Amino acid sequence: MNHIISVLVENKAGVLAKISGLFSRRGYNIESLAVGPTDDEKISRITLVVDADEHSVEQIIKQLYKLINVIKIQELEPSNIVERELVLMKVNADSKTRGEIVEIVNVFRANIVDVAKKTLIIEITGGSQKVKALQDLLRPFGILELVRTGKIACTRGSKY
Repeated sequence: MNHIISVLVENKAGVLAKISGLFSRRGYNIESLAVGPTDDEKISRITLVVDADEHSVEQIIKQLYKLINVIKIQELEPSNIVERELVLMKVNADSKTRGEIVEIVNVFRANIVDVAKKTLIIEITGGSQKVKALQDLLRPFGILELVRTGKIACTRGSKY
């Protein structure tokens, strides 16, 4: 089962390497990883998605807390978060198919960010299901390239 873990860390060189090393030493694959500074430039947020059972996640969190630069860790509850991912897709789009692709993109409230003679680059932001649905509809046209950010998430309400 996928678990989303939010980790606040000191914004220092090598912190991400220590955290990813902890996962690899224990044989866990990180499904998604997003890192960025918070409103305080001294602190960064790392959002990890890992496929592991409940016990393993508890052990990972205990090990993370042992790292010096870790400030706070929270396993995010899927029912109480807003999650997003940014995806860029380069799709085959000749003069015959361009109109149909544009219609599909509009339905998903995605954006066309680049137009070339034979391709379009589409930007979509949303949850995993929305991204997958657009990807499934565009696959028959030929997806030439696909780039994803890691999943980011925020808890609903005033609690962190």
